Amino acid sequence: MYLFIPPQYGFINTCLKSLVTEKFGEETWEKLSSLAEVQDTFMTYEVYDDTVTLRLVKEACSMLDVSPEVVLKLFGEHFFSFCKQAGYDTMLRTLGGNLTEFIENLDALHSYLALSYQEMNAPSFRVEKIEGDGMLLHYYSDRKGLYHIVPGIIEAVAKDFFDSEVTMTILNQSEEDERTGKKEHVVFLVKQQKRSAALVVEKGQRRAKDPQQVRRSSSLPLREGRYGQGPLPRGVRSHWGLVRSVVLWGKGNLRYTFTPSYPDKLWMEEKAFCNAFPFHIVFDQDLKVKQTGVNIQKFVPGLQTKDIRIDEYFTIVHPQVTFTIDSIKKFINSQFVLKTQTEMIPQHQRTALKLRGQMVWMPSLACMLYLCSPKLRSLQELEERGLHLADIAPHDTTRDLILLNQQRLAEMELSNQLERKKEELRILSHHLAAEKKKTETLLYAMLPQHVANQLREGRKVEAGEFEVCTILFSDVVTFTNICSACEPIRIVHMLNSMYSRFDRLSSVHDVYKVETIGDAYMVVGGVPVPTPSHAHRVANFALGMRLAAREVTNPVSGQPIQIRVGLHTGPVLAGVVGDKMPRYCLFGDTVNTASRMESHGLPDHIHLSPSTYSVLRGEGFDLRARGEIEVKGKGQMMTYFLFENLRASEAAIMGRDGAESGLYVENQPDNQPDNQQENQPDNQPGNQLENQPDNQRETQRENQPENQRENQPGNQLENQPDNQRETQRETQPENQRENQRENQPEQRQAD
Repeated sequence: MYLFIPPQYGFINTCLKSLVTEKFGEETWEKLSSLAEVQDTFMTYEVYDDTVTLRLVKEACSMLDVSPEVVLKLFGEHFFSFCKQAGYDTMLRTLGGNLTEFIENLDALHSYLALSYQEMNAPSFRVEKIEGDGMLLHYYSDRKGLYHIVPGIIEAVAKDFFDSEVTMTILNQSEEDERTGKKEHVVFLVKQQKRSAALVVEKGQRRAKDPQQVRRSSSLPLREGRYGQGPLPRGVRSHWGLVRSVVLWGKGNLRYTFTPSYPDKLWMEEKAFCNAFPFHIVFDQDLKVKQTGVNIQKFVPGLQTKDIRIDEYFTIVHPQVTFTIDSIKKFINSQFVLKTQTEMIPQHQRTALKLRGQMVWMPSLACMLYLCSPKLRSLQELEERGLHLADIAPHDTTRDLILLNQQRLAEMELSNQLERKKEELRILSHHLAAEKKKTETLLYAMLPQHVANQLREGRKVEAGEFEVCTILFSDVVTFTNICSACEPIRIVHMLNSMYSRFDRLSSVHDVYKVETIGDAYMVVGGVPVPTPSHAHRVANFALGMRLAAREVTNPVSGQPIQIRVGLHTGPVLAGVVGDKMPRYCLFGDTVNTASRMESHGLPDHIHLSPSTYSVLRGEGFDLRARGEIEVKGKGQMMTYFLFENLRASEAAIMGRDGAESGLYVENQPDNQPDNQQENQPDNQPGNQLENQPDNQRETQRENQPENQRENQPGNQLENQPDNQRETQRETQPENQRENQRENQPEQRQAD
């Protein structure tokens, strides 16, 4: 699937996360991981199922509305950069001096990485040289449909390491027909082209230590010599010689060619060779063993038998090809891993022996040389196979590799544990933040936010005076009778259902819930945060309470419950009382008066004091005078009833579907005129007078004939000037006012 790290490890999924966050943002990754139903982070050395990666790729294609080919190629390009950032830069650069050598050594890199990533199942690559420009790249993989990653990585490697542009075309895509064991075989035509010579020269000149020397040497004369230019004075180079060396250096080629020298005969004894290379096998075209090293005979005694076939004792693990000379020749540049067959293992050996090495074809002898070493990851595996470091030749780097990898495995385990602890801390931190939010929500429900923050910081909360606010009290009509007639649990359910609705309304209208005692519910507007619309908010809240209460059933009668509501506006003193269970309490005569408005009210009515009435008058509320009543501790008071808000719909009052938006003046922009609604059509629902400014409305009332004003919606008294209403009340006989109060709904008698 991918060229460097196996896909089932968390390294791959972490790379995919890095790609999405860098290109599209953190929010896109969170949405993608949620849709794919995968975790947010991955452990580098943790093994994950391939379906995790496939789900991420699938959802990415759907979210970004692009084809899988585009996503996979983009991932390939990013994966190369991600590997470099992860510390694999030097390792990748040293694989080969050109792109062909780089690809041919990828399998060797996979073999090395398998020492650390034991569960890896990497793809295999084979380069086939063709006539003309280009080469054929054979890609073998167990995972179908992911070959589009390969062009992304190869193009990035060619551009970064070899300063060239690569185009890759798919020539063939089919089921693997070479019996390598892989499920998919894709053949790419790779064409490589160097980037412009000007860029190469410029890049080489930037690397020169003395740029001034380039300009000086351009004016020196050229002299005939061995390479067309004679030797110049010491320390001075001609301009063309410098440019040519830079170009050749930029291309990664040598300025000279090397021709090896071979002896006439091999100056080495057969025994010395078998001892110097204790793990090697020579076999012919018929796979008959002709020669073996001394230590491989020790662990596989059957190889001492003359003309024994190598495939009787070994199977090819990697690359997964059939055990024939022709198949081996196709992958001659690959690293071969052979494993002893189980039935051929001596009884004293506990596990099978794996060999890793290189196949070398000797055409003059028509034989294949397998020069190998034991494939071991750690000292533990060395012991399990009954081997010792002394069994490995001193010149064989396998000895050092085992010791180094032992340390590497220990470091990986520590790194893995550190990642696990980090992930545990991240999860705990996430849970802690969620619990902290719950705690703050609960705390802010009991105390105002700024008060709670001061108490949490250990500071003393000073009591504060508020010049004006509006307080509301409510209680349930005939609550005592309900309590005496049904079980307590039903009372709890009734109050919980009712108070839950009230609590939601308090958030809708932004009023502060002070407390609940039994069936009594108390809120305040303008405290602890002063607001000009405190009375409007509490009035709308009261209207919502009355509607919400009708949704709750009386457990005794089965009818909707009824509530009494009282409002009063005035100054209060607010402060925190208590240490163990601190409460934010209100003090002052305003609290007492608001309580009296509730206790002297009528069922299913909202009772207002004169101060609250004066604030709400002319603001679109349907207010009607109740008359003078005797209030305990206050004497005679002129009180009023609130019936509805003519400017707001029931949905706005109840806060349904965001209809409460723009209900209050301070929520509107400062540059928005108050008479903006004046331009609305006259056939809009509601009172037509509401949509006019206050001064225009008052003028229209004064200029309106008496009989026409009486026909306006609402109470006739409310639509008359104040002095006319007061005169009418004063001239009304006392017994008539008393009869009017006695003719109120029968619920008063029941209460």
